[in-house]
Amino acid sequence: MGTLARSLTTALVALSLAGAAGARDRAEVTPPRPTGPQEVEILAVVADQGTQQPVVLLEGKRDKRQVHIAIGVTEAMAIAVPLHGVTPPRPLTHDLVLSVLGRVKVTLSRVVITDLRDDVYYATLHLAGAGGEMVLDSRPSDAMALAIRAKVPVLVEDRVFEKAGAVRAPRRPQI
Repeated sequence: MGTLARSLTTALVALSLAGAAGARDRAEVTPPRPTGPQEVEILAVVADQGTQQPVVLLEGKRDKRQVHIAIGVTEAMAIAVPLHGVTPPRPLTHDLVLSVLGRVKVTLSRVVITDLRDDVYYATLHLAGAGGEMVLDSRPSDAMALAIRAKVPVLVEDRVFEKAGAVRAPRRPQI
């Protein structure tokens, strides 16, 4: 092998090793954690074992953190009915609200649980119509009841997970 070929080979090996070391160094760097609201799945409405108060269980689709929001009995029914695919014989209040929105050509695009202050959760409804987007204040229970019926995403702001002391769901065993 000539001097030029040896030099090229040495240079290529050095670049290859440097690239591998660089990749190794990059792999050790933790990528930035996504921030902002994340979509959640409404897992269930259950009774708290201690107080017997209804609680809605939410789990982040991005990082599996969970938030449990205590709600009233009426609100629990408003969420549980469509969550279980039950259609009542007459429209309930949330069904009526969606019917009215449809008649005036406004759609619910998403709901966001925005904050937790003094043990009170806050949410917004994001509506779209001919006049553009409109954001309305809402109780989270009403927002979730509407979102399930309209089949739109429920999102939770990161600060809500943090303030609520959200926990990661335990890993489910693979069967």
